[in-house]
Amino acid sequence: MDEIVRTEQETPAAGGGRQSRTNDPERTMADILKVATAEFADKGLSGARIDEIAALTRTSKRMIYYYFGNKEGLYLAVLEDAYRRIRVVEAQLQLEDLPPAQALRKLVAFTFDYQHEHEEFIRLVMNENMQRGEFLAQSRVIQELNTPVIDAVRQIYERGVSEGVFRPNVDPVDIHLAISSLCFFSVANRHTFGLIFKSQMGSAPDLAKRRDNACEMLLRFVQA
Repeated sequence: MDEIVRTEQETPAAGGGRQSRTNDPERTMADILKVATAEFADKGLSGARIDEIAALTRTSKRMIYYYFGNKEGLYLAVLEDAYRRIRVVEAQLQLEDLPPAQALRKLVAFTFDYQHEHEEFIRLVMNENMQRGEFLAQSRVIQELNTPVIDAVRQIYERGVSEGVFRPNVDPVDIHLAISSLCFFSVANRHTFGLIFKSQMGSAPDLAKRRDNACEMLLRFVQA
């Protein structure tokens, strides 16, 4: 690795000189993941090009393959990083401090906003569904990352049932599915839906209305 890193530390600078780069593997990997996320989200696994990712990160294919193994390994790392980022923010919502109905509303609103602000996440999930979940199935990390969100939904729901505000016998996974469906569709299908029904899917008033509708529908779904 030291030989490879030393090679990558120097890149051509304007005027024909050499420009020093910091020997920082973690930063290099983070930069590669950031650029690769955009590349895979935009072009999918088959359309993305390692050469393009290397050029945009001022590194080399050799370095990318050293860190991630191959193109598929980089794609899987991008998927894991995308799920990790949304789950890290979710964990900071402090839903346990709120009454059940308010906690559920906050979770739905967060999911709606996050997915609209991170379209690359939606596109990666869409692409992975086109792969029939082939790479997600290989990742124990993603399975583990998604356990806490179901636990959070279950805790909100069970508190609501015990307080008499939510009806019994609703599967927390079904609640999570309903949240994901309402929020995901709003991003994934906004172009076609907006064109067909002449709706301003990206306008601030429309987003606010659809976020409120999503919260209201989920609350009515579980209310006693």
